[in-house]
Amino acid sequence: MKVSVIVPLYNEEKTIVNILSKIQDEIIKLDKFNFEIIVINDGSNDNSKKLLEENPSLYNTLISLSDNRGKGFAIREGLKKVSGEIILIQDADLEYLPHNYKNLLEPFKEYNADVVYGSRLVYGEIHRVLFFWHVIANKIITFCSNLFTNLNLTDVETGYKVFKSDLLKKIDLKENSFAFEIEVTQKIAKIKPKLIIFEVGISYFGRTYNEGKKIGFKDAIYAIIAIFKYSF
Repeated sequence: MKVSVIVPLYNEEKTIVNILSKIQDEIIKLDKFNFEIIVINDGSNDNSKKLLEENPSLYNTLISLSDNRGKGFAIREGLKKVSGEIILIQDADLEYLPHNYKNLLEPFKEYNADVVYGSRLVYGEIHRVLFFWHVIANKIITFCSNLFTNLNLTDVETGYKVFKSDLLKKIDLKENSFAFEIEVTQKIAKIKPKLIIFEVGISYFGRTYNEGKKIGFKDAIYAIIAIFKYSF
């Protein structure tokens, strides 16, 4: 079974080599899967592109966009190069670490899953303690999403989303921003017959804004708008 890891990034010069190295270290252990790494440099204006070009052994495909278009747009560009049966989305910071891959991929191998979400709120794995209001906002957004999808997810905004490739490629994705997280969830919930969806607990090492965290209050507003936009 081949897994395509899509890595969208914007201005992650401090972490991009580290995260790609960690991916390489992890996939060596998962010998039941083959991997390809597709990196999308989303118009970074720091040294991210230079570092990627200096370390070609850490990935299979590099897509460099001239302008910053957003996470959703970068993922769509990555989908054009995918050849694996499974697509795993990996953020380029160090909030989500590849040692979670085993748990994320297990439902595909053992239970014929169509979709797997890695939840930061299903505890049992190590978590860095950060912002109370971020957790509350996530729970509100997840509740609103579940209300319209009739799913019982605990973390709709998670960065770890994994899909069967043929499924994700068939979805007409439109969002360029972080609202991708909501759009794809609302759309997979509408697919008939119902998909086999799993959630697994993951470790999470959230960043502060001083450390480079990008998602903020306006993204929470966009998420709520996207829930209504794609539910009706």
